[in-house]
Amino acid sequence: MRNLLLAITISTASAASAGTVAHGRHLAAYTDWESVDSTCYIDYKRPVHYPMNPIIKADKPWELNAKGDPYAAPFSGGVYFDEQDRKFKMWYSAGGGKTDGLVTCYAISDNGIDWIKPMLDIVDGTNIVDTDEHDCVTVLMDRHEQDPAKRFKMFAVVFNNPSSVSMVLKYSPDGIHWSEPKALSGELYDRCSAYFDPLNRKYVLSLKTMHPTRRRSRAYIMHEDPEMAVSLAHRVYHGRKDKHIRYWFNADSLDMRHPQFPDIHPQIYNHDATPYERGLIGQFVIWQGPENPDCNRLNIQKRNEVMLGWSDDGLTWKRPDRHAFIAVNDSLPGAWNSGNIQSVAGNPVIAGDSLYFYFSGRYESKPEHASNFATGLATLRRDGFAALQGSGYALSAPIPAEGTVLYVNADCSNGDISVEVIDSSGIPIGQGRIPYGTDSTSLRIGTIPEIKGPVRLRFHLTGNPQLYAYWLDESD
Repeated sequence: MRNLLLAITISTASAASAGTVAHGRHLAAYTDWESVDSTCYIDYKRPVHYPMNPIIKADKPWELNAKGDPYAAPFSGGVYFDEQDRKFKMWYSAGGGKTDGLVTCYAISDNGIDWIKPMLDIVDGTNIVDTDEHDCVTVLMDRHEQDPAKRFKMFAVVFNNPSSVSMVLKYSPDGIHWSEPKALSGELYDRCSAYFDPLNRKYVLSLKTMHPTRRRSRAYIMHEDPEMAVSLAHRVYHGRKDKHIRYWFNADSLDMRHPQFPDIHPQIYNHDATPYERGLIGQFVIWQGPENPDCNRLNIQKRNEVMLGWSDDGLTWKRPDRHAFIAVNDSLPGAWNSGNIQSVAGNPVIAGDSLYFYFSGRYESKPEHASNFATGLATLRRDGFAALQGSGYALSAPIPAEGTVLYVNADCSNGDISVEVIDSSGIPIGQGRIPYGTDSTSLRIGTIPEIKGPVRLRFHLTGNPQLYAYWLDESD
């Protein structure tokens, strides 16, 4: 057995959007562990909210709607780090003087925290980039697009009339100047979203649908051509079959309920997804009630909270942790995020050793529940969705031998970790140790021999270290 040489290497990327799937890291949170000693356990983590939240709020006159209510937050929208000009970019919804819906605005940042609303030439003297009145909008910075004129894609759920919406698709070379609609869906329910799935190499529309008992649920349509995906989308009633649209998922008994309305069954209000490492991170907005008329009568916000999930194939979702990843703020009266938390497209954004999650929240609004939303930021350790921790051992399921250099993301401030690499016949071919006091998101353990076939990793934890991720890479 050869010992693996220990050397610490920190990721050199200062910021990047989690938008591609390569070999990628294996996340402890979503690993199918072949066996785990009973003294080891998975500890699911929560992000830290930026103390100066909200980072964007309605402070411009054009961010008010026709009634004067303030809106300045993504309703999916999108936040990305653009490697071409080294800027964080955000597309968010604002009042725009509209009666039924919202308009799309644009903001930029050098660090993802301090944002500028640039004055642009679409609507003179404002940062408005699209005036179509929408219920919600998803902007995709498409790293897989070969045509520069289509690098940015806007999937906007726009109003046909006050009680009807459809989705339109627009393109842009810069995220500011948008084309006329290139595709139009049939009539849809509100709160739909879109993303690119690199596992299946298709564009996915995550469509709201209504189950007869589960109520707000999701259907989907996938297509290699985003114009075809939008053109084929339409409202599908439960029990009806469609060649292209499939029923997907709904909330269940494991999802959290409203503490003040425990008899209300939770529902899926929205679903966004983003490629991350070797799979997809899903953001599931869980509606806990009450319905809009009750919100208006009680002068409260509906309770929506963001939960996370993971997909290895783009279609099947694991949701092992049903606690809120981004929760409403119950502890501070009048908090800006006291209700209706919504996920943001393109998240998480990788920023050095951190993940940036943006989200929208709403004040306890007056005069009506639907207004007063702003944008917040929460940060998480890279790969830090959960950690394997405690004392004991864990044996991974077989993983592809995609390289000869072993890395881990681990915090050994309160313990240490040793690791064995085992070939497909069960023979150890390498070992190494992460000593007490080591803490790194990208720790090079050493090299293993080049082999064919999968390997397994056996981790031995002493004390209370935290193992977040592990992976084999082709080179240093």
